[in-house]
Amino acid sequence: MVLDCVVIGGGPSGLNASLVLGRAKKNIILFDEDKPRNAVTYESHGFITRDGIKPSEFKRIAKEDFKKYPNISIYNHRVIDIKKENQFFIIHTEKGHSYQSRKIILSTGLRDVMPRIEGIHHFYGTSLFSCPFCDGWELKDRPLVVISEDERAFHMAKMIFNWSKDLVVCTNGKNIFTDEQKQLFTKKNIQVIEGEIEALQGDNGHLQTIKFKNGKEIERKGGFVTTELKQASSLAQALGCMMNKIGGIETDNMGRTNIEGVYAGGDNAVIAPAQLIIAASEGSRAAMGVVGDLVNEDFNA
Repeated sequence: MVLDCVVIGGGPSGLNASLVLGRAKKNIILFDEDKPRNAVTYESHGFITRDGIKPSEFKRIAKEDFKKYPNISIYNHRVIDIKKENQFFIIHTEKGHSYQSRKIILSTGLRDVMPRIEGIHHFYGTSLFSCPFCDGWELKDRPLVVISEDERAFHMAKMIFNWSKDLVVCTNGKNIFTDEQKQLFTKKNIQVIEGEIEALQGDNGHLQTIKFKNGKEIERKGGFVTTELKQASSLAQALGCMMNKIGGIETDNMGRTNIEGVYAGGDNAVIAPAQLIIAASEGSRAAMGVVGDLVNEDFNA
């Protein structure tokens, strides 16, 4: 059987795309490797009716919704290769299975690359985060740190200042601020420390101390870090999809990539801000693009 669409990636984007496709009477498979970017996150925020939900519970409820639609199948397989043959895509999985589909939605997401600082992974997702809109409320009014090694530090510091006025900005040895920016920080009583960080210290994921290589130590109760974002999968590049300037998959306003029949939605296409509700809406939009194109093709045949 030739499927109408294959969705690759079972995060909020892929889940919402699958729901829209299923409700449009399309026969689809969702391939969910179940290795989400937010695996370290205990709660997801900012999604109305689901504020504070565990990511695993969000996924469980989503898959319960699918049971009403027998045309949606979910396979916990990793897709390793996609080739286009004539008008169809051939999808190969690590289990040696092959599937044919008219369309593809890539919702494979991103992965965070942390600054090379000892101990940083112990705190990420518990007391150190990357998105203030997702986790700022939980850290409000605490002594916080912003760790950033590039020009995003100034914007991030301004944003975090909304949630806490007790703020220190650490650049881990990088000289990234202009004199004007430093003066503004001084005016707002925001301390800037440009020394290299030796290690982050604390217990059970809760940050307590930042130790610098010059021997200095400061106490902080949490904070935010700017990470480098990379595509979690190489499938888009292998298919020849164009990438935008910040590393996301280039799409039009309906999720279409430059490769006919290939669509993208979610963090891997948008990149910023990486929020649950935005990823879900991007998946919905890509699915609508798929449905619209399938309807046009079949109606005009």
